[in-house]
Order: sequence, then C-alpha cells, then structure tokens
Amino acid sequence: MANAIAYRCVRMIAEAAASIPWLLYEGATELESHPLLALLARPNGHESGTALFERWYAFLQVAGNAYLEAVSLRGEVRELHVLRPDRVKVVAGPRGWPIAYDYAVNHQAVRIARDESGFLPVLHGTLFHPLDDLNGYSPIEAAATAIDVHNAGAAWTKSLLDNAARPSGALIYKGPDGAPGLTGDQFDRLKRELEDAYAGAGNAGRPMVLEGGLDWRAMSFTPADMDFSDIRNAAAREIALAFGVPPMLLGIPGDNTYSNYREANLAFWRQTILPLVARTASSLTRWLAPKFGENLRIGHDVDQVQALALERESVWDKLNAASFLTLNEKRE
Repeated sequence: MANAIAYRCVRMIAEAAASIPWLLYEGATELESHPLLALLARPNGHESGTALFERWYAFLQVAGNAYLEAVSLRGEVRELHVLRPDRVKVVAGPRGWPIAYDYAVNHQAVRIARDESGFLPVLHGTLFHPLDDLNGYSPIEAAATAIDVHNAGAAWTKSLLDNAARPSGALIYKGPDGAPGLTGDQFDRLKRELEDAYAGAGNAGRPMVLEGGLDWRAMSFTPADMDFSDIRNAAAREIALAFGVPPMLLGIPGDNTYSNYREANLAFWRQTILPLVARTASSLTRWLAPKFGENLRIGHDVDQVQALALERESVWDKLNAASFLTLNEKRE
C-alpha cells in the first residue's frame, strides 16, 4: 500500500485480466446464454462480474491466495463473493488436504464446509509456493527486498528535500581562548531555534542570524550521494519482474528489453495475463460448472483483447493469401 510500483503492477494485472469476457461451451458448442454465464456476469447484488474478478486477481497478486465463495439456495448456486485472504484460514483434514475454510470477522469465525452433496463452496486460488502445501506465495513476498529498497530511497529523497537537499552544515562555537563550550541549556536552545526557524522545505534558503562566537560551515552531498534514481529504478525493475509486468509499461527508464511499447504490451498479455485467466477458467470449470450441468466448460474470449489485434491481423492476412482454401473454409 506504500509502494507505487507494486500497487500499479497489481492494478494493471487485475484490471487487464478482469476485462476478458467469459465464454461457455457444452462439448464443442459455444453457448450464447446460460444461467452460469448470467451468474459470472452478475455474481451478486453489489458488483458486476468484472469488479468481482478484478478483486479476485488483485488478491491473488497481493496475498498469493484468492477465495471465491458460492452461496446456494436449495442446492442452486445463486451468488458468488470474493473473500479477503487475511480473514480466511484453511482447515486441513487428516490427510493434509483442505476440508473447510474458517472466515473470521470481528473476532467471530464462520466455518464454510462441504454441503450434503459434497460440494465445497469455496474456490481457493493460489500462486506456486515451494514450501507450503495449502497456501500460495505472493509476488510481493518475492520482491520484498526490492520494495524495501525502493521505499527507503523515496524516504531518503524526501528527507533531503525537507533539509534543502543537504545536511545543512555545522555550527562551530568559537569562544574566547580557554572558554568552555556551550552549556547544555545553550545547546538545547540553539537546537530548538534552528528546528523552529530554519528546518523544513518552507524555510529553504532563509538567511541565518548567528550570535557571537558561532561560525557556520556549509556542508553538502556529492552528486553521487544524492543520486538515488538509478538505485530506485533498479529496484522498480525487480518489482515489476516479480509481477511479470514489463518495466517499459510502467515508465521505468533504462529498460531496453523491448523495441517498442506495443511489443512490451503484447508480452505482458501473452506471458502474464492470458495464463492467469486460463488457470482461473480451468478452476471455475472444475469447481462450478458441474453445479449447472454436465459437459460444460468455461473459457475466455481472447478475440476481445485489443492488445492482440496485431496478431489476429497477421493470421487473417495469411488466410487471405491461402489460395488452396475456399472462401467458406477461410471463414470457418
């Protein structure tokens, strides 16, 4: 919540993935209308399907886990709700597999277990975790050090600006020969007056009035000490790498992996968004489709992705140039 790069990566992935419409197939036949499609489009009375799955994908990136609850009435699934991962605890059975989920709010926990038909009304989505059988591993955890470096660089830069981009300088007491240094009270009064009258961005450049015996020696950082931009950009690239977002899409300078923005955007959709949506469609098919009928499969409409239009144009050009196909075969 305190890092702009991580937050932007989460939003880019969640908004892009949630924008892809769902499709429904019965065998090889695509269904234009079906109660399951209606449920995915309007999962509950408070939000649209796009808003619900945007939260699903966002929680998956932030926590490594995402939970979708199906609310049933007389055995029919009527609503879908995304559960906050920090409120959910997996209940493992004797063999180590999940048998229920505890959802806790305001110190009150509700156990969501299998119903009479054996249906577990919670879909648990995870990202790969090498050391946990039940929970996922968030990209934020993998990029934690880079996020700390990026945040520390921002805090350091702000401190420099608050202090006029230099350590101000040193006040040197030059009393008469043999005179002692400042007393404790004098030192505290001097420090307090400096903080009140000269510290902060609003007092930058304000002339200082010195009493007798005090001399000012200016100090400053070298350009290398002040240049945290390269360090922060390197950390930002590492954060973006953990999420699978090309740094070029985030406006991070110094990344020349892709020749142009369109190529980076295509890689973002092909390598990050589409695999994530395909996994979700497969999970929804396994979990939810049997409640609405046999031989149903949930898919996603790649043709609606504008970023892939260039690839589709290439395919159409190849088909148009194929002289060995009839017009109807090309249409098919």
